[in-house]
Amino acid sequence: MNRIENAFKNKPIFMPYFPLGYPDLDTSIDVIEALAKSGADLIEVGLSFSDPLADGPVIQKATQVALEKGITVKKSLMAVAELRKRSVIIPLILMGYFNPMLAYGLEKFIRDAREAGADGFIVPDLPPEEAGDFESLVGDLPLIQMLAPTSPNKRMESIARNAKGFIYLVSVTGVTGTRTSISDGLGDLIARVREHTSVPVCVGFGIGTPEQAKQVGALADGVIVGSACVRAIGESKTPVESAREFAKNFSDELTKIRETK
Repeated sequence: MNRIENAFKNKPIFMPYFPLGYPDLDTSIDVIEALAKSGADLIEVGLSFSDPLADGPVIQKATQVALEKGITVKKSLMAVAELRKRSVIIPLILMGYFNPMLAYGLEKFIRDAREAGADGFIVPDLPPEEAGDFESLVGDLPLIQMLAPTSPNKRMESIARNAKGFIYLVSVTGVTGTRTSISDGLGDLIARVREHTSVPVCVGFGIGTPEQAKQVGALADGVIVGSACVRAIGESKTPVESAREFAKNFSDELTKIRETK
């Protein structure tokens, strides 16, 4: 059983996002290790890009800092390898934009990512219609597809039917960032997606508190938390300790749901 399948044996799972290189490379590796060993079930490992079109101001700022500090794709992949050396055993999904991967060399990027210990990829600006070359190279490593409330039924059905790993369901329209409440139609949206697939459905965008995570976790197979995670850790004077606390608080709330199933 691969790491992603194993992670979903106990649902709902907690999936934080954190970019490598923020506030600096060494700290980001320590932070991701702390998240992994304090309650995260899967981590979206951010690859920084100068034009992150799907990200809101918190993540944009963090990735800009990482770029200014000299983060590169090569250093990011070396960091993933370092995390594996530190006995981080949960799935690590590389979340980034297509241009840096293309500039690195697509075949080389995927090979090096595999060798480093990555478990899959999320590429927000690579639609399924243009992902043929990427998917032909990744083999058994999934390219995670994203769906949104605005996805037409036909497109939703096509993407869901062919999905691998899990589906990243965007809970709201717009960019990443916390919201004050969970969408009233989220349950119906998840049900629509599940009509067409048996892979787990995970929800991201707009989840900012453990209480919101618990609400979403009651409906979905996984809860993705990005901006709130980056903000809490990035604003802390003790980022590694904050990472441990953040992961524990969210994991504890989702554990309450697991215990009732």
